[in-house]
Amino acid sequence: MASIRFVAIGDSFTEGVGDELPDGSVRGWADLAAQGWADSRGEPIEYANLAIRGKLVWPIVEQQLERALALQPTHLSFNGGGNDMLRPRTSIAHIADAFSQVLRRCDEEGVTLLLLSGANPSAQLPLGRVIQRRGDLMSTAVEQRMGERPDVVRALNWPDAELSDPSFWSEDRLHMNSRGHHRVAARVLDALGERVPGEWWALPELPESVRLARGEYFREHLGPWFQRRLTGTSSGDGREAKFGGGWIEVAPR
Repeated sequence: MASIRFVAIGDSFTEGVGDELPDGSVRGWADLAAQGWADSRGEPIEYANLAIRGKLVWPIVEQQLERALALQPTHLSFNGGGNDMLRPRTSIAHIADAFSQVLRRCDEEGVTLLLLSGANPSAQLPLGRVIQRRGDLMSTAVEQRMGERPDVVRALNWPDAELSDPSFWSEDRLHMNSRGHHRVAARVLDALGERVPGEWWALPELPESVRLARGEYFREHLGPWFQRRLTGTSSGDGREAKFGGGWIEVAPR
């Protein structure tokens, strides 16, 4: 079997925010998928993750794509646009243009594109109907850019109604918890034709204590988010990619 070299680019969704480990680091679907991929094949794979939280879609492309391709991967995963979508004047076509650029560069370098859409948090957010509508438009626009390409591996999470349930989300309601990240990793492995641990589709629910009351939610999460918008700052400012220094080997367990 050919050696797999898997690099992930994106924002907090791909970095793994919401799936926090006891030491304070984040794991997330991409780390889980890399381990599951190695387990399924029964041999090590190479893995890198250049994603950084808070990034808009074009900065992801401009800052991460060429670094990722320089590693000469066999597979590159891409998701973005979630942060753009929360900004009311963002052009959906401009977001879709970024996906076209990633596909073009993957074609030029002979890299298999693994396309993800983020899960849908709109049911539990203020202005949820607006977010739902913009997410639907973005998903349609990106799918149109991909066309009928059978060689693009699709792991689409936006249409997954079950994944919208609050039990898959962390207390900030914008990032999935460990349960959600495992379900996304299961979808990625399934799209690749690899063996999926059955329990990943729906791990046991986390305690209800992780759900914040409305006042706490606005104070601890929504308020700081608005403050960052007003000051033009990002949660990813000054951060480095967690696995951005080159390949790490993921061995089967």
